[in-house]
Amino acid sequence: MLPVITASVPLLEPPGWAIAERGLFDLLDQAWRRFAAAFTGPDGRLRYTGELSTRDGVDDFYETFFNWPQLYLLGGAADLLPESERHWEGVTRQLTELGMLHDEYERGYDWFHQGESLLLLYFLCMAAPERWRDRALRFAELYVDPAHGVYDPAHRIIRRPHNGSDPAREGLFDGDSYPWLPHEARTYGFPLEWLPPEDSALGEQMRRRMGTGDTAVNLAASGLVLNALLLTGDPRYRDWLAEYVGAWRERATANGGVLPDNVAPDGTVGGLLEGRWYGGHYGWSWPHGWYSVGHAAVVGALSAALATGDDTFADLVRPALDEIIAHGKVMTFTEADSSLASKWSVQLREDVHTPTLHVPFRHDDRGWFDYNPMLMGVPVALWHHSASAADRDRLDRLRAASGYDWRTVRPFRSKEEAGHEEPWLAYLAGDDPGYPERILAAAQAQVRHRLARVERYRGRDVPEADIHLWQQSNPVVTEALVQLTWGAPQVVYNGGLQQARVRYYDARSRRPGLPPSVAALVSGIAPEATVLDLVNLAPQAARSLVVQAGAFAEHHIRTAEYSVCDDPSWLGNLYDYGHGEPAVTSASIGVGGPWLRVELPPSTRIRLRLALAMRARPPSYAGPFDE
Repeated sequence: MLPVITASVPLLEPPGWAIAERGLFDLLDQAWRRFAAAFTGPDGRLRYTGELSTRDGVDDFYETFFNWPQLYLLGGAADLLPESERHWEGVTRQLTELGMLHDEYERGYDWFHQGESLLLLYFLCMAAPERWRDRALRFAELYVDPAHGVYDPAHRIIRRPHNGSDPAREGLFDGDSYPWLPHEARTYGFPLEWLPPEDSALGEQMRRRMGTGDTAVNLAASGLVLNALLLTGDPRYRDWLAEYVGAWRERATANGGVLPDNVAPDGTVGGLLEGRWYGGHYGWSWPHGWYSVGHAAVVGALSAALATGDDTFADLVRPALDEIIAHGKVMTFTEADSSLASKWSVQLREDVHTPTLHVPFRHDDRGWFDYNPMLMGVPVALWHHSASAADRDRLDRLRAASGYDWRTVRPFRSKEEAGHEEPWLAYLAGDDPGYPERILAAAQAQVRHRLARVERYRGRDVPEADIHLWQQSNPVVTEALVQLTWGAPQVVYNGGLQQARVRYYDARSRRPGLPPSVAALVSGIAPEATVLDLVNLAPQAARSLVVQAGAFAEHHIRTAEYSVCDDPSWLGNLYDYGHGEPAVTSASIGVGGPWLRVELPPSTRIRLRLALAMRARPPSYAGPFDE
């Protein structure tokens, strides 16, 4: 039996954010159905008749649907979960026919892309753990069980940058040379820039020096193993995370704290690169440096921390993050040597001309270069996990160094379906009470923009070069709902598992997500005072939900303070033409566990202040209705 609170404060004037939030749910329900009708076949696969000529492409098929089961978990339509499962199955058959998968898993590719591919699987496991358990464990065992040849426990390395289910797949490419196109050379320079860039010679050098041994981006494989731990609780997965991520932490410590990006097959950092700690595949010198290294590192660090309870694993990331900040310079984006112009021109818009802090994303023999505004995903994920003063102070320093107003909400949808961390942080700091309605309006704009894109491109035969069309047209947007209802940043895109201060279950339908007509707003995420408003907009239907502390019920709710209106005199007398102001007081109860049931009579609202014990129990996909 769960502790129960019943809302008693009457809902008279629904807040704008609540109406906008339920409006977004309604629009998204129409949007995903329209996309599925336009771009997918009867068995769930994408409409594509071409071949795939390189190792690239698996991620682009799965990424199209990555946040569909996430929307279900937030409270999307009940049939969105089976629809998401159908698309995973259909795309998997499609990619198997195209020769890209073996035994339903990537034959062998880098973890920058594998991490993107697997987000769909992780959210399906979160939504329906029993149905997806066996498949997810089979995939994780490729890395945990050394018999598969992917992991070398003696040197604590993943043996190759391109790894997966096919032990025969070696190197980085299948021909004689790496397909490094002229525009890539102009934008990024050449890999192994200290060697002569003759095509054939460079391709052979890349095969020998970069095609074997471990690379930092493989840390994203930790998400796959953490997913297995959440499904089973098997200590083998916890021990693997401690061993593998621990080895990288030791290498970072030996490198002055900064995470190196390459390890030779014999376990030595720089063993194939004449001692260089940089220069590995998808590492510090490769496109896009910190963009790939930082995301993989934070996936590994937080996976190991969550699995073991040892928060010092976060120190795998902090020194490298602080190092690039220390090399920061104030400049306009138009003055920077950024290789990510297409990203920032949309995200900054007019502020490309505003002097602001830029940090280097890449490092080679010349030192630090490729200056960009700070990507906030990594420092925000660290702070959300730790809730530490030091991680919060870093965010405050970044805001102080920023030349643009963090309260600005811009209408864009990045590949990661993220990028609005700054205005969300300003809102949590109490600086921008209008943020919820503005971010929900921006989300609506992106859904409608993408639906227009669907109409323009539906029915078109997609050539291989344009397979990003599906991602660019996916009208499901979840960042705003994740921030406002779960009190969390969007998932780390290159292989992370979702963070959340709170999640919800519909107690009557016994499924994850907000019940119909219920809106939620998290306005504070400090452990001692996680503040949550719940509103039942239905004028006649009661709703019942369970509030869960943490994405994986890893926190305990110590106490819950809540708003109360037990004086009915606000209603007035029979012949009154108006009503009075409800008298709102507060009460509190002890909870002592991860779940709290809230009953919402028609047209009621409640504010909860939850005092949390962080990471008080082993994380798990088990929910409040499981035995």
